[in-house]
Amino acid sequence: MKFIDGQLLALLGATIAFLVSGIGSSKGVGTAGQAGAGVLTEDPSKFGSVVILEALPSTQAIYGFVIAFLIIGRITPDMSVIEGLHLLTAGIPVGFVGWISAIYQGKVATAGIQLIGKRPEALGSAITLALMVEMFAILSLIVSILMIG
Repeated sequence: MKFIDGQLLALLGATIAFLVSGIGSSKGVGTAGQAGAGVLTEDPSKFGSVVILEALPSTQAIYGFVIAFLIIGRITPDMSVIEGLHLLTAGIPVGFVGWISAIYQGKVATAGIQLIGKRPEALGSAITLALMVEMFAILSLIVSILMIG
């Protein structure tokens, strides 16, 4: 009886992809949400702008979900340990880069929320700054997709 098989390794890759990126997204969205609550206390009319910026760090969890879904779709009953290890490693880029980029995107989104609290016309600039961090999450998504094949 084997304790480690290809299916288990592949499931671990799917878990890393979603769980780790999801933790980062939760942290980033939470950080931005705290700032948003402060701005909305002063001016509830800025809700739409705040929600846009607060939601941006959630995309990393979506990328992790996509990779987890692709990995799970590749699992077969007779999967070898090597094939499972291959899928495990494919979950690592989007999981870990997503984790870190979501936290930092949350910090940039927080600054953007504070910016629109003072200058509502600067929403486009605030979104652009937060999207610069997103680039790294997108690159990690592409790398994980390429690794899955």
